[in-house]
Amino acid sequence: MGHNIRLYGFCLLLALSTAMRAQSLSEEAFISLITCTPGEELYARYGHTALRVCDPENRIDVTFNYGIFSFDVDHFYWKFVKGETWYQLGINNTQWFMESYAEEHRPVYEQVLNLSPEQRDRIWQALVENYRPENREYLYNFVFDNCATRPYVLICNALGDTVTSDYTGYTGKTYRRFLRHYTGALSWANAGINLLFGPRADKPMTSEQRLFLPEELMFYLQSARMSDGTPLVGNQAIAPFVMSRTPWYASWPLGLALYFMLVCLISYYDRKRQRWSWWLELAVGIPYVLLIAIVTFLTFFSCHPLVGFGWRLLIIPLTHLCARLIYIVR
Repeated sequence: MGHNIRLYGFCLLLALSTAMRAQSLSEEAFISLITCTPGEELYARYGHTALRVCDPENRIDVTFNYGIFSFDVDHFYWKFVKGETWYQLGINNTQWFMESYAEEHRPVYEQVLNLSPEQRDRIWQALVENYRPENREYLYNFVFDNCATRPYVLICNALGDTVTSDYTGYTGKTYRRFLRHYTGALSWANAGINLLFGPRADKPMTSEQRLFLPEELMFYLQSARMSDGTPLVGNQAIAPFVMSRTPWYASWPLGLALYFMLVCLISYYDRKRQRWSWWLELAVGIPYVLLIAIVTFLTFFSCHPLVGFGWRLLIIPLTHLCARLIYIVR
């Protein structure tokens, strides 16, 4: 295993040195958009986007990945909560990049871009420039600046004209409804997102705003055309993401219903013995106060654009109050 790691490191360094020396790509070169399907972890539920540069003549076949981050950064979790997470552009050998997703049983789709040699060189030079140590880091923003938006902006800048697409997708729908498709409407992750997100998450998205997610960008480029009517994507074989469903026994509505029934039983027992179980109020109230404190902090002191106060924060106290009416109402 150690020999394989050293061999991979040597091959990658060789590919990088070859890539950085190449001032322009050959006629055989092509650039393609790589779209990776979702994984099991929450941060991987939305998929991933990268750019592949392949030039057999110059022995280049590397993937530029804007999704590199490290947990080893000082105060990582504190910075993550504040929305001050710094990502960076990384370069991987394409074969190793593909194999890493194959090991996770995550299909990867590739869309070869119909670019002129000049347009290919613009993207290539921009990627090389972005990979310089002083340029490769950027302040990550899940909605406005991430692994999907960066390649899209880079492609548009290289084309030098307007890219149009007939794909409508989720245009006009809200961020909240959009993200629900990926987290699962019944999942606890979706419930947590709904509690944290405020009214800004209920604003309809424009055609370009939805491209912060890899699947939307993939289908947008599928039907995209340049100003002269030429399709932007040539060779492609893509399919919609297959999202795993939350089983009913692990859904948040069932958990909320069980909590309501438990509090009802405790309230009935309190009424029979004419005593109030204050421990229940503390067990629910303390976490709820902490939740309000977190939302307050994120709203006023973080860079997260969609966090804020919304009516969904009232679900917990209202459910508790309704269950407690068995004791209160006589």
